[in-house]
Amino acid sequence: MSLFNIMAVSASALEAQSVRLNTISSNLANSQVVSSTPEGAYQARYPVFETLLQDGLGDAEGAAGVRVAEIVESQLPPRQEFSPSHPLANEEGYIYRSNINPVDEMANMISASRSYQSSIEAMNTAKQLIQRTITLGR
Repeated sequence: MSLFNIMAVSASALEAQSVRLNTISSNLANSQVVSSTPEGAYQARYPVFETLLQDGLGDAEGAAGVRVAEIVESQLPPRQEFSPSHPLANEEGYIYRSNINPVDEMANMISASRSYQSSIEAMNTAKQLIQRTITLGR
């Protein structure tokens, strides 16, 4: 694997983690949204990653990046809460909250942030190795 392929693999990881961070942000922003029906409640969204094999990264052996295959909605049911005085309460007095757990989302955000930082470190290391290789020829 050449040093330039390290850049391509790391760049694909940066892009995937960026999508992950955006979906986490969207989930957190909608964590307190309420609805009068279970169907109207916000459902958490999560990216699904897949391996980006050698075809997408040149002919390097062993090079495999990552990409977002799709973004799926959580299948967990929304939280039902009895609140008859709420303006969005249905006939029985219930409102429906999103199925998002902010603590889990924050843990996912920390994980995505660390993965993003690791990819940047890999790119910086590859850059330093390329620069040292260039100076060897002088």
